[in-house]
Amino acid sequence: MVVCDGGYYHHVTCSESVRLVDGAGLCSGRVEVKSNQSWASVCEADFDRQDAEVVCGELGCGAPAALQGGLYREGEGQTWDKEFQCKGKESLLLDCDTSDRENNTCLPGNAVGLTCSEPDDVRLVGGGSRCAGGVEWYDQGEWRTVGADDWDQRDVAAVVCRQMGCGSTVSVPPGNTTRGFGVSCSGSDSSLRECRRTYDLLPGLTVICSESVRLVDGDGLCSGRVEVKSNQSWASVCEADFDRQDAEVVCVEFGCGTPAALQGGLYGEGGGQTWDKEFQCKGKESLLLDCDTSDRENNTCLPGNAVGLTCSEPDDVRLVGGGSRCAGGVEWYDQGEWSTVGAADWGTTRMFLSAVVCRQMGCGSTVSVLPGNTTGGIGVRCSGDDSSLRECWRSYDLLPGLTVICSDLLVQPDIFLTDPMGGVFRGHQGPEMFRGYNFTITCSTQPQYPGGSFLLTFTGSNRTQTQPAVNHSAAFLFPAADDSHQGTYSCVYDNYVFSHNFSSESELLSLAITASPLPAFIIRHVVVLLTLLTAITTSYLYYKPTRRQKRVNRVSSMDLYVNAMEMVSLSSRSEAGPGEERAAQGTE
Repeated sequence: MVVCDGGYYHHVTCSESVRLVDGAGLCSGRVEVKSNQSWASVCEADFDRQDAEVVCGELGCGAPAALQGGLYREGEGQTWDKEFQCKGKESLLLDCDTSDRENNTCLPGNAVGLTCSEPDDVRLVGGGSRCAGGVEWYDQGEWRTVGADDWDQRDVAAVVCRQMGCGSTVSVPPGNTTRGFGVSCSGSDSSLRECRRTYDLLPGLTVICSESVRLVDGDGLCSGRVEVKSNQSWASVCEADFDRQDAEVVCVEFGCGTPAALQGGLYGEGGGQTWDKEFQCKGKESLLLDCDTSDRENNTCLPGNAVGLTCSEPDDVRLVGGGSRCAGGVEWYDQGEWSTVGAADWGTTRMFLSAVVCRQMGCGSTVSVLPGNTTGGIGVRCSGDDSSLRECWRSYDLLPGLTVICSDLLVQPDIFLTDPMGGVFRGHQGPEMFRGYNFTITCSTQPQYPGGSFLLTFTGSNRTQTQPAVNHSAAFLFPAADDSHQGTYSCVYDNYVFSHNFSSESELLSLAITASPLPAFIIRHVVVLLTLLTAITTSYLYYKPTRRQKRVNRVSSMDLYVNAMEMVSLSSRSEAGPGEERAAQGTE
C-alpha cells in the first residue's frame, strides 16, 4: 500500500472503494472492494474486462493487461456479494451498476487478480527513439522534466526503462542542463509513481534503454540472463538458439566489451515464456532485432538452458602517466574525448572509486591512491561494489583528480631457455636438455621502470638465484646439465615503485634432462669439424673465381684437356695394384 507523509509527495491516485493487493506495484494485484468498513475480494465470475477498465482508470493506471482468478493469491477475508455491471466509462467502480450474484459461493482460486498497464505519463525525448532521451513526466496537465541526485540516477533510470517496457538501462549520459523536479527511487519500483518526489530542482536526467533485449539477474549492466521482448512481454532465449556472434551484438548494444562467458543456466531460469526463434547474427549488427532469425528446429528448451551472458566491461577507463596500464591518473572516455575523473577527498570516497577502477581494468586491487591532476575532473562516487564506473554516481561538480596504483602494476616477465651447443630439443612435454651440456635461462620484462631484480625459482628444490635486472633482463648460466636440474623454473621480477614493493611472476618453464645419443666430447669435436669445414668451403668458393680469372688468358683449351687426362691417369694408377702398375709401365 502507499502511504502519504509530510516529507515527500507520492504521485499516486488513492481510492476509497477499491484496491489492488499483493501485486508487483500500484497497478497490479488482487481486486478488493470496501464493504462495511472491511475489504472483500471479488469473484472472477462477477468481474469482466469492462469492470477492469474502470478500476484501472480509477487508480490512474493504463488499460487492463491481465485478468484472471487466482493471479495474486486468495484473500483471507470475505467475498464481495455482488456482480459488477460496468459499461467501461465510469470514473469509479462504485458508480457501476451491480446485481445480486446467481451463486453465492466463490470456489478457491477464483479471487480475481488484475494487472493494469502502467500509465503513459512518462516519456523520453530528444534521443531519436522512444527508449532514449531526457526523462519527462506528465504532471498537472503538462510535461515536466524529471531530475535526480547523482546517487539516485541509476535507480530512477532503471524504473523509467521498466515502466516504458524498454528493457534494461544501457547508460545514463550527462549533459542535460535542464533542471527538473527531484525523484528518488529504490530501483525495484514498477513506475515513477511509486518513487518519492521532492520539490527540489535537480539536474535533468537522460536515459538510454535497450528496446528489444535485456540482461536480467546479473552482477551489473554487462551481465545477466538474455531476455528478448516478444508481444509486449519478455522471453528468455534458449542456449541452442544463441551463439557467440549473437552475443557480440548484444554486448555492443549495451555499450559493453566483448563476450566473456556464454552459457545456459548461468544466471538462472526465466519465469516466463521462451523465445521461439533462433538468432542468426553476423556479429556486425548494431541491434539484436536487426539480426536474421529462423524458426527453431525443436520448440522446447530444457531446464537449465536459458542462456546467460557476461560481456567484458568497456574500454572507457584508463590510467595515464604512471608508466603502466595499471597506474596513473584516472580518465574516462566521455562524449568523444578523454576526461579527468575527480573525487571528493573525504571518507572512503576515493578508495571505493579506485577499487572500481582497478576491478574494471583487470588490474587487481588498489594499493594506494595519490593526489592526481590538479585540474578539476568530473565528480564520480562509487559504492565500491560496482563492476564499472558506468554504474557509479556522477556529479556535475569539478573535483580534484586522483592517481590510482593497482596491485597488478608490473607486466608478466618472460622466461626462455638457450644453449650454445645444440643440446636442447623439443620433447612431448616441453624442452629437454642432453645431460652434460651447459644451458642458460634468461628472464626479461618490458621497460616499464628502471632497476629491479629477477629471482629464478626452481620447484625441484629450494634453490633460488637472484640477479639485478640489467637492461630489464638477467641471464642464469648452468655449466653442465644433470638430473638435479630437471624440474620447473619461473622468473619473479621485483621492483620498488611508488613507495611499494611490487612483483610479477612469469609462466612456468618445465625442463627435462635426458641422456645424449653420443658422448658429449664426440659431439663437441663433430661440431668443431663441421665449423671448420664450413669455413674452408666458404673460402674456396670465394677465391676460386679469382684464380680462374687470372689463368684464363694463359691456359688454352688443349692445356686443359691434357691436364684433365693426366689427372685421370693418376687416379687410375692409384686405384690399381703394384702388378698392374708395372704392366702398365712395360706397355709404355
